[in-house]
Amino acid sequence: MKILVVDDEQDLCEILQYNLETEGYEVVTANSAEEALEQIRDSQSIIGHVESLGGHNSLPDIILLDVMMGEMSGFQMARKLKDNPETAHIPIIFITALDGEDNTVKGLNIGADDYIAKPLSMKEVKARVKAVLRRVEAHPNPPKGRGTIDTPSNLINYEGIRLDLDSKSAMLDGEGLSLTKLEFELLVLFLQHPNKVYSRNDLLELCWPEDVLVLDRTVDVNITRLRKKLGRYGKQIKTRVGYGYYWEE
Repeated sequence: MKILVVDDEQDLCEILQYNLETEGYEVVTANSAEEALEQIRDSQSIIGHVESLGGHNSLPDIILLDVMMGEMSGFQMARKLKDNPETAHIPIIFITALDGEDNTVKGLNIGADDYIAKPLSMKEVKARVKAVLRRVEAHPNPPKGRGTIDTPSNLINYEGIRLDLDSKSAMLDGEGLSLTKLEFELLVLFLQHPNKVYSRNDLLELCWPEDVLVLDRTVDVNITRLRKKLGRYGKQIKTRVGYGYYWEE
């Protein structure tokens, strides 16, 4: 697996490269969005030749992308990649010192697969990378040819669970699963970001309507109901005492 690390802090790039290479990944780095895009363009230019020789696509399998950089930000670079059918399938994990829900939502709306805040924990970085790559391997959607993407991005699949983000419908082991709007939003959030712990306040801000007054206990009640509806998958929603809830892969 090839990882592209993009950050204007050279020392951080080297630390990430060292730690990820110890996990067996091939790691390349870039110190600006412009440099990273140039590397990707160079990779695209030789794909046809490599494939004709029976080789492999040299594009990265995943990108760790800093948000605050030089002239072009990580958000701008991500938009360019997601707007290009040849690179739209590459998963992106944002790495940033920016705080706040708005920035997280902005990154996820662009199409990022995860979001890690600085200062970094190498253990967390490794876990997030593994989780995203597992999802990609379980539900691959690489381009079959130039500009063709296999699997629609409006579907979320986890073993026997299938969510359609367009029709807002859920299936469990091939049968319709009746979820409230709130339960559906909670499940989407958990499945899109497995192993990420959300506090009660996080869940209230991300899933509950702004004009509805609720108590922390309301979150617990809804989590309990969702667990029951998910049957054997209910146990995947874990409680991290003192912190909140997360979906364990």
